[in-house]
Amino acid sequence: MRIVELTKDTKDNILENLLKRSPNNYGEYEAVVSDILANVKANKDAAVFEYTLKFDKAAINADNILVTQDEIEEAYSVVEPALIDVIRKALVNIEDYHRKQKQYSWFDSTPQGTILGQKVTPLEWVGVYVPGGKAVYPSSVLMNVVPAVVAGVDHIIMTTPPNKEGKVNPVTLVAAKEAGVKEIYKVGGAQAIAALAYGTESIPKVDKIVGPGNIFVALAKKSVYGHVSIDSIAGPSEILVLADETANPRYVAADLLSQAEHDELASSILVTTSRELAEKVSVEVENFVQVLSRKEIIEKSLNNYGYILVAKDMEEAIAVANEIASEHLEIMTKDPYAVMTKIRNAGAIFLGEYSSEPLGDYFAGPNHILPTNGTAKFFSPLSVDDFIKKSSIISYSREALEPIHKDIEQFAKSEQLTAHANSIAVRFETL
Repeated sequence: MRIVELTKDTKDNILENLLKRSPNNYGEYEAVVSDILANVKANKDAAVFEYTLKFDKAAINADNILVTQDEIEEAYSVVEPALIDVIRKALVNIEDYHRKQKQYSWFDSTPQGTILGQKVTPLEWVGVYVPGGKAVYPSSVLMNVVPAVVAGVDHIIMTTPPNKEGKVNPVTLVAAKEAGVKEIYKVGGAQAIAALAYGTESIPKVDKIVGPGNIFVALAKKSVYGHVSIDSIAGPSEILVLADETANPRYVAADLLSQAEHDELASSILVTTSRELAEKVSVEVENFVQVLSRKEIIEKSLNNYGYILVAKDMEEAIAVANEIASEHLEIMTKDPYAVMTKIRNAGAIFLGEYSSEPLGDYFAGPNHILPTNGTAKFFSPLSVDDFIKKSSIISYSREALEPIHKDIEQFAKSEQLTAHANSIAVRFETL
């Protein structure tokens, strides 16, 4: 990996380079996505079946688009029992963590006759998109579904692309069943997002769409936002390791590569105060790359978006970490807890040398659907909050309103909204 002295210019260049990975910079695909969305909106099932045959080579129709109970049972028969056991263990941790996020309605009243409050209501329909293709991510199934279940969503449906035989990956089916999904539809890509957003004869319209996907899925979610809600427009994976001279270079290198193997656009960055550590990590990275299975992808990722930045002190290192606002931030310093208190911007923070990023991906419990591309400055991980909505509650008696009615009328008149003022005044015409 390239080693760079951290300066204002190098920081600005790196930030500019990282932003190139944003889905917002792939406008050449927007026309294709727009056509798919319009076709599905107009022609519903017919368009979905057409695109599934074209892109996935699968002959899907109204009779076989919904995964059957027999298909789920078949999936359980072929997935290793040991993996099912791991999924169930992870599920317990994820559920326990997300239950602590649950919010409840509240009401406050006064003797003067006012009641103010907030009513918390789960969303009614949620669609979860699960990618297919070469990679299978049962962990993402759990992370997207569990907070919706904990929130109390009434209907959770899933869409995922089938293979050319019209089958869904068995591990995906097992994870979905374990998490509590009752309806799984065999459709992927932008056409799946359109079906969830607009509804078809077979697939019901939802209120919110969550889940990762390729650039076509990301752009489709961006396009339907406002018609339905979405979780986020996810960019490529990224990790930033913040380390001092006490860090284990072998651990640091292994963790950087855990994200580089995702895809060629993934970003892996070490920010350290130790030039010696930087050089040792660079050597360890080269050694690991030679034996890892996704060598070609890793090399392209590191060449394009891999950096080792040497800062003059920890204050400068923390400042650049906050500026980059990485999806995953590992802190490997003498006192990681003290450093953590100075971090403002990160999707998930991992403290200490035994809290490596895959722990969060699979097992610890916090959600691994995280803000990317610097959006950790204003976005949070997927949570139970994403599957609820809040309504304000306001109740005033006549006795509570009377002492303040002229104040409200004056405020309304200052905005030249006389009908607003009249709405209050009419209640006190007899005074």
